[in-house]
Amino acid sequence: MAHAHPAPSLTRVALAATWHCLTGCAIGEILGLAIASALEWGNAASIAIAVVLAFCFGYSLTLRPLVTGGLPLRRAARVAFAADTVSITVMEIVDNAIVLLVPGAMAAGLGDVVFWWSLGLGLALAFVAAFPVNRLLIARGRGHAVVHEYH
Repeated sequence: MAHAHPAPSLTRVALAATWHCLTGCAIGEILGLAIASALEWGNAASIAIAVVLAFCFGYSLTLRPLVTGGLPLRRAARVAFAADTVSITVMEIVDNAIVLLVPGAMAAGLGDVVFWWSLGLGLALAFVAAFPVNRLLIARGRGHAVVHEYH
């Protein structure tokens, strides 16, 4: 006998979507800032590589299950872009603003506590900022609601 599972609440779906986007952003941000720090790049180049990698990892975390689930790559890419662009953009704006505002964060190296502290604070605040955005998008059938049509 099959049991019907109740649909998760809007808040729960939005939390999961925000956590998903945060994961991709965090991987990209950490990798980008680590690369830039190791290569002693300036602020603009550091932020640029971190943002590009955050979008790449964010999109890829949505893209992979869609493609492995049988969706053609072109369609999966359109779904991933529709699902994640606004959320990742909000996260990147908040995270990078925090890192820029924390004194010494951009000059800190990988071994400095201020590097990790500011990045952690930026990502935490990015989650807080992106959650209501994701909740609103999902409530309107957009954002990660589009991805859930394929699950």
